[in-house]
Amino acid sequence: MDFQKLKKQWLAEENTFFQGWDFSHLKGRWQHDSLSWDYDNIVRSYRQKSDNLLDMGTGGGEFLLSLEHPYELTYVTEAYPPNVEHCEKVLAPLGITVKQVFDDNKLPFECGFFDIVINRHESFDVQEVHRILKPQGIFITQQVGSEQGIDLRRALMPDAPYQPANHQLSNNVKIVKSQGFEILMKGEEFPITRFYDIGAIVYYAKAIEWELPSFSVEKYFPQLCDMQRQIKEKGSIENQEHRFFIVARKG
Repeated sequence: MDFQKLKKQWLAEENTFFQGWDFSHLKGRWQHDSLSWDYDNIVRSYRQKSDNLLDMGTGGGEFLLSLEHPYELTYVTEAYPPNVEHCEKVLAPLGITVKQVFDDNKLPFECGFFDIVINRHESFDVQEVHRILKPQGIFITQQVGSEQGIDLRRALMPDAPYQPANHQLSNNVKIVKSQGFEILMKGEEFPITRFYDIGAIVYYAKAIEWELPSFSVEKYFPQLCDMQRQIKEKGSIENQEHRFFIVARKG
């Protein structure tokens, strides 16, 4: 294998622009195990067209727009500046209210304003979510748990100490219930993602930099070469994911 030639390809992937939460660049280059639940279906089953709806951490608004919720009743928060700029260009002209928010425990909304708050893969302060929901309001969140990406971390950083964390379903259920919410639905799973080329791993690693904050092709070139050999031998690299969801109702 010509690893120097491959390195040029991987560096190009590292510098490919990523916006919103759009991984279409990796179509056909990775595959995910399905979850037993469908976040889209869950949201649609609880959402009413007359609801004031907040999408926390909307990314580029891709999922939100697929809901086709009345724009004048739709609100979003986002922290990442490029995504905020994108939302201001795409969502705001439609009549959707866009708010840049950096602090989970200080949301710029009145008490009891929302009928439903949805949150996919975004941090949250449950006390603040409780504050902005109406009585009987619904909170739906799907989270990336602390066991996410464990295989890639071990492959790229084999000597790094493993530090277990408690961002998991059981701990979050306790936190949500402690604020007076009733749990309506919940679930947790550990699906597998399979990458079919190293360039796809490089693109993914740069897009989710909080999971591999020190990643670069230059720094991890030897490990990437080892992973390339594994793909040539086995056809793919597997990476464990960690997902859980909660649907809760304010009392």
